[in-house]
Amino acid sequence: MQDNRRDILATRTTVRDLRMCTEVRTYMAKKFASKRGFTTLIFLSLLLMLTLLGINAIITSTADVDIAGYELNSSYALYAAEAGLEKAAAELRQQYDDFGVPPAVYPDDSLTIGNFGVRYVVTKPGATVSKKLTTGAYKGLNSLSDEYEITAVASSANQKAKTTLRMTVDASVVPVFQFAVFYEGDLEIAPGANMTLAGRVHSNSDMYLAADGSTLNIDSYTTAAGNIFHGRSPLSGMASANGDVQIKDANGNYQNMKNSDATWLDAHKADWVTSSISRWQGQVEDKDHGMTELKLPVVASGQSVDMINPAGSSNVDSYERKAGLKIVNGQVYWKKPDSTWQDVTSTFTSTGIIASKTFRDQREGKDVHSTDIDISKLNTSAYWPTNGIVYTSNTSGSNLMATRLVNGSELHNKMTVVSNNPVYTVGNYNITNKKAAAIMTDAYTVLSTSWNDANSTLAKSSRVAANTTVNVAYMTGNKLSGSGGGTSYSGGYENLPRFLETWSGKTLTWKGSSVCLWQSRQATGSWGGGYYDPPTRSWVFDQDFLDLTKLPPGTPLISIVQKTSWLELKGAAAEQAMADALGTL
Repeated sequence: MQDNRRDILATRTTVRDLRMCTEVRTYMAKKFASKRGFTTLIFLSLLLMLTLLGINAIITSTADVDIAGYELNSSYALYAAEAGLEKAAAELRQQYDDFGVPPAVYPDDSLTIGNFGVRYVVTKPGATVSKKLTTGAYKGLNSLSDEYEITAVASSANQKAKTTLRMTVDASVVPVFQFAVFYEGDLEIAPGANMTLAGRVHSNSDMYLAADGSTLNIDSYTTAAGNIFHGRSPLSGMASANGDVQIKDANGNYQNMKNSDATWLDAHKADWVTSSISRWQGQVEDKDHGMTELKLPVVASGQSVDMINPAGSSNVDSYERKAGLKIVNGQVYWKKPDSTWQDVTSTFTSTGIIASKTFRDQREGKDVHSTDIDISKLNTSAYWPTNGIVYTSNTSGSNLMATRLVNGSELHNKMTVVSNNPVYTVGNYNITNKKAAAIMTDAYTVLSTSWNDANSTLAKSSRVAANTTVNVAYMTGNKLSGSGGGTSYSGGYENLPRFLETWSGKTLTWKGSSVCLWQSRQATGSWGGGYYDPPTRSWVFDQDFLDLTKLPPGTPLISIVQKTSWLELKGAAAEQAMADALGTL
């Protein structure tokens, strides 16, 4: 019985143990199953997070690439638009360089640069104005100025990158006769008598300033694109001149080039720049100060001398094309109001407006065959040039041919005489009711009021000058020091207008502007003192030429084209800018 009870208890215990084991296994199984689900959840969560990070990285990378590409394309568009601005500005500058006047049609074009299309257009929003230039080499001069706006739009083929730029350009023209003295080559001044220059003095090359036993005074801004030296050019072959050279400073006081130790302050000095600024406060400047060459009076092609050369078939710059009256190889033509030419030779010869004369030029050592124009008779004729420009040329003979202006004390109106031959004035010129007048020539010679052709072959003692007054701007040639090899003096600015008489004790009074742009090709005789004695020079710049309404007809112009502002336009302003420029969206 007891054994049975033990067996029953043992069986119950076994069953209970088995049941407990089963429960434990079930619990453990449930426990492990629960952990496997959590692990899976963690794994899936991590996988999701990594996937999201990967997607974000891809999106971010793509956005960065797009942004970088956009910025790169925007930069390209900016450069392309800027190239459009520069091309338009170059076209505008070329117009002024070639013709010195605003273009009849403003630049307006399209071009392709890489993958970008560029459209540019030039407009002139305001009227032409007269203004005084305040900075740079032209400061103090009056100009006729136009302001232009250049708008350029550059866009990629897919229109994803687009840039609009605007640049403002100031284009001015400065009449060359606003300079008292303007030289293209070396400017040498070494007068033997006291001399004062009242007006701007400039050379596009070197400048040599001296006074030969006298004093040279310069009253205005003095500049050279080369260097400024005291003394004579080494090519002159002449001894140094040690008279005083005084130039006014910014306060209007004369300051001598001579230092206290008897040396000279010029470009040879190591402290030239700082000392010259201290002495003259910026009124004396050369290339060491940053002065650059001033652009010559405009010609479309070739050289400045083409202005006085015959027109021929190709010389578009010849003043023969601009003339209202021309005398060519003895034939006289007057331009009628309908711009056709009328042959008036017989009228001019029969009335004595023109006459053929011969006299001796002792500097040239040649007889001169001149066409004399009697200005007093031209004044009262019906053939005064309506635009005031007279052109003369004579290439018909092997002798030295020339134009001579006689009886010219009064002019009917403004007048400019242009000739590829030498030009002479006899006696007082343009002194009664002074008009704006100019002479442009191969060489200019002043003959006094006492000139007599019959004495031209005699010794200079028989050619005694009388006091004479000339009011004229002149543009002429000279013969450089040392030209032809060796050493020889050009005669300097003091002899740029040439003389053939004994002027001792007599005065040449002159008012105007002096310009030397070329070398004489017909009157090529060398300067020397054996054929003349110099006058007392009472020479001044004509302040009337600072008034742009009082300039001689056809005054050559110096062009200046400068950029004044640059900006990038955005949004509606960019669209409106191009719409305004083109007149349509």
